[in-house]
Formats: sequence, structure tokens, C-alpha cells
Amino acid sequence: MRKTQRLATLGAMAALVVTLGACSNSVEPSNAAPATSAPAPMSAPMSAPMSAAAGNGTTTAADVFGPSCSALPQGSEPGSLTAMGPQPVATAASTNPLLTTLVTAVGKVPGLADTLNSAPALTVYAPINSAFEKIPADTLNGVLNDQAKLGALLSYHVSGTRYDKDGLLAAGTTTELAGGTVKIGGSGDALTVTGGNGEAANIVCGNIPTSNATVFAIDSVLMPAG
Repeated sequence: MRKTQRLATLGAMAALVVTLGACSNSVEPSNAAPATSAPAPMSAPMSAPMSAAAGNGTTTAADVFGPSCSALPQGSEPGSLTAMGPQPVATAASTNPLLTTLVTAVGKVPGLADTLNSAPALTVYAPINSAFEKIPADTLNGVLNDQAKLGALLSYHVSGTRYDKDGLLAAGTTTELAGGTVKIGGSGDALTVTGGNGEAANIVCGNIPTSNATVFAIDSVLMPAG
């Protein structure tokens, strides 16, 4: 990723926090049509050192947990755990029916899908479609149409260290590619992730395997500290 694009992405974080953070405490779901996600530019190191507690962070279909996992296609259908497992993360997400808005957003940031697919080991917090509906339509559309803001937002949902559920609990926090950290809470299969602004999201389907990332579908969009 070019240095200039990295500076533009990270420089937009403050504006993003002001724009979205102010409305994150009390927003009603909007009727905006879900956008497909496009991965944001990621200029931070793609392979941070693994902690001993996290192991290598890889998972299988047998490891998934959470109430929304049952909404995934079954068998070997596109978007099923069996189909996604051998695919790199952006490709796998593109067939997941829970993540169509996220996939649209990722597609709006040039090169991001390729960057995600080529990274060696990632943890991805993937907001499901209804998570984006919590953001007012005009605010959401403004971010989706601003590559710098969108890149910053999406990069805050990706860590360059790959964790499974147990690794997340052991680590307690993860460092995101956009800068800043996300805090892990809860126990067992009831886990939360909390952004820098103090707002928590529930993991609704976790330990989703892909070839280069472990994915945790979440029910709210994470926001960095403001």
C-alpha cells in the first residue's frame, strides 16, 4: 500500500470518529439499503508477532460458535463454512450472506480486497448487515462515498495477528491495522469486542475459518477512540 494512501487513511480517523462516534450511542436502525463492503487500505504491518497464548489462530468449521452461525449456507454451498475455509478472507466474505454490506464497502476502497487476500495471518471483526443499519443513512452514505474515511473504518476492524476465540480471551486486547486497540470481554461463547470509544459489539458468529484469517462476525460497527 502506498505511503500517501496510508497517510490519507489514518489522517481521516479523527474526522470519522467525530462523524460517526457522536451518533453511536443512540441511533435507530435506518432503512438504508445495505451496501456491499470493500476492504480498506491497510498499511500497518500485516503479520504482527503471535503471542504464545494465541497459537496460530487457525480454526475449522467445528470450532465456530454463536447464534448467527446457523444462518450460513449449509454443506458445500457458497458462503458455507466448508466453502469459505480454503478461500482467502475477502473472497470468502464475498459469499457470506451475513456480510453483504461489508463486502460492498470493501469493494469501494481500491486494492483493499487484494490486500486482505494476500495478508499472511489476520483477525477480522466483520460487522454483519444489521450493524451498518444502526448508523443513520446519511452518515453511512457519507462514509461509504469517502475512501479515506471508509478505509480508516474498515482497517480498524482488522488485526495483523491471527487469533481464535481462546487466543482472543488470553490476549484481552488486539491491535488494529488502522492503529488503536479493541478490547475483548465476556467468557465461553458469549464474547464482546469493544472499540476505543467504549461501545461494545457482540460476537454473533466466531471462529469462522478462511485460508489466511479467522473471522468474528459482530453486531455493531466498531469505533476508535475519539
